[in-house]
Amino acid sequence: MTSVLHGSQLARLLGRWDAGRGVPDYAALATAVRGLLSDGRLPLGVRLPAERQLAAALGISRTTVTAGYRLLRETGHVTSRRGAGSWTTMPGGARVGAAGIWTASPAPDMIDLGRAALDAPPELASAAAEALTDLPRYLGDVGYHPVGLIELREAIARGYTDRGLPTGPDQIMITSGVQNALDLAIRLLVPVGQPVLVESPTYPNALVGFAARRSRMVTYGIGEAGWDRELLLDILRQNRPRAAYLIPEFQNPTGHLMPVDLRERLPAAAHAAGTDLIVDESFVDLALDIDEMPPPVAAFDRHARVLSIGGMSKTYWGGLRIGWIRAAAPIVQRLAAVRVGVDMSGPVIEQLVAARLLAHAQTVVEARRARLRRQRDVLVAALRERLPEWRFRVPAGGVTLWLELDAPISSPLCRTVEQDGVRLAPGPRFGMDGTMERFLRMPFTLPEADLLAAVDRIVRARGELDRPYRRSYESPALVA
Repeated sequence: MTSVLHGSQLARLLGRWDAGRGVPDYAALATAVRGLLSDGRLPLGVRLPAERQLAAALGISRTTVTAGYRLLRETGHVTSRRGAGSWTTMPGGARVGAAGIWTASPAPDMIDLGRAALDAPPELASAAAEALTDLPRYLGDVGYHPVGLIELREAIARGYTDRGLPTGPDQIMITSGVQNALDLAIRLLVPVGQPVLVESPTYPNALVGFAARRSRMVTYGIGEAGWDRELLLDILRQNRPRAAYLIPEFQNPTGHLMPVDLRERLPAAAHAAGTDLIVDESFVDLALDIDEMPPPVAAFDRHARVLSIGGMSKTYWGGLRIGWIRAAAPIVQRLAAVRVGVDMSGPVIEQLVAARLLAHAQTVVEARRARLRRQRDVLVAALRERLPEWRFRVPAGGVTLWLELDAPISSPLCRTVEQDGVRLAPGPRFGMDGTMERFLRMPFTLPEADLLAAVDRIVRARGELDRPYRRSYESPALVA
């Protein structure tokens, strides 16, 4: 089923679409719609409002809307069929590859901002030493624990309880990182080829995971102000996807924090639509400017529709491959049965290290927050001074800035600056093909000196893109 966008909803997304453009209204309307599509704020495959309805919502003539839709059809951004309406497309189609995005380890002098993660905390070494004293307890069995070690499950369950969501260890399953948790949830909840709802932009490897399942992805665009509550709930009701993947805490990559009222409404709306919610809480511990976090989405779940996934990669260390799923106890048992066909169980020693490290959680998290806050503020100041034409909001948590560039140059900019020793993740990585070229994700996880050096090189690369291209010819080699 195709989502239907109402006239008032599209008008809200368009904003002041006709302000000071000096072009015909129909052309300005088409340009504004193309901009929403390329930025990922208007989903692909959504049915646009009827011409009369949009004209009324915008306060313009139907003739203007008709001409605007015709121009969008000519550029391949809208497809129409008599009696069925018009829906959004991209020229050449849109897709997400089923293969993951992988790059080789950077050279020693490369400033790698393609990975939004921190190095290991000093407490990790002592936690590993302490874990070795726990290991003999497990050496007498075969070492397979599909749902995870009890001490680690208890520690994670206490964390949810402290956040206002009473949880027992039988509701926790330990996984080999967050990606493994997501993969298991997809295998359990989403039959091959069924529709799923994903945010746009979103975590790239989530798109890869759904594409590998040949899922039909319905996108929901996150705007400058975050989630449009009514539009998101409308898309759920209209499409009835089998699952929806959401990142409510400091959304990756935009950094938005989902408001409480939407958290309250989502589980009931999902239950009515027959949709399970996969809620990624990878960044929940990294609040930088917020004293009290909103309750988890699962705190409002009355029908076991919410699977919360999290892990230690972002807050602690990516090399510690520990993730988890929090769900109703019967669902955890079903997940364990699925897992046996994938990787049996996680490493015992890593789980013991994780349990010991969580005992130092308060110290580690406070140090992480203080460091990220300093690095974020340094990066924000440098960008505002050196690239004032780029727009962004300062996130209250998480580890990334989502930058709106002055032109759709994200991919060429990233290619150019990599030649100068900076690796970045271009905007299209976070959406469907053909979108997000005006955006760039920039994490603030590296030391201040690296961030300042990266901004210097990005400024140079941006200038290179404005210079006319001159072909250079090498002198031919003499072959004798």
